[in-house]
Amino acid sequence: MLLSVLVLLIAAWRFDWRVWLADKTRQHLCFGAAIALVPLWMLQAGVKEGLEVHFLGLTTLALMLGWRMGLLMGSLSLLLITLFGFETPEALGANLLLGVIVPLTFSYFVFLLTYSYLIRHLFVYIFVAGFFNAALTIAVKTLSFAGYMLWSGQYNGQTVMDNYLGILPLLLFPEALLNGMAITLLVVFRPQWMRTFFDRDYLVNK
Repeated sequence: MLLSVLVLLIAAWRFDWRVWLADKTRQHLCFGAAIALVPLWMLQAGVKEGLEVHFLGLTTLALMLGWRMGLLMGSLSLLLITLFGFETPEALGANLLLGVIVPLTFSYFVFLLTYSYLIRHLFVYIFVAGFFNAALTIAVKTLSFAGYMLWSGQYNGQTVMDNYLGILPLLLFPEALLNGMAITLLVVFRPQWMRTFFDRDYLVNK
């Protein structure tokens, strides 16, 4: 929990709050994105307590809001579902670090790699930074939680494999499709909402 709070403080410390507070549209977008994740994260499935799975949507959040605000709004979503009773307060630290900070940071890092080393094209943004990135992100989140469960001794390796990791292949394509479709719609109809999408890079002279 302390590590998670430290990361969030770093994200909030360097954020330009004056500009954000002056932009009501941006505020509504940020809080709307956080609220949109709540029902998505409520749709959990699992056999063992603590080994539930759900779709993330964090790749879309990272590409929409950027790393700093994405972390803060993702943390808000987690806090809400914890208050609603879908997650236990005791697991808040692990959920915050492994369920929000690690996967969202990884997702944003993949975007930075695509932006730096791949051709800046609309389809690269949608399919690589969006679609494939989302599949990798949910894999990182699932593997991180599996490692934590084994390290903490809550479950043995066979239980984690049978009841958690075994479900991962079934999540990859739906998670990728969900984020890919969301990013496609946003880029086409609301490109101004995407903090990481720039017309001059992805559309001009393409």
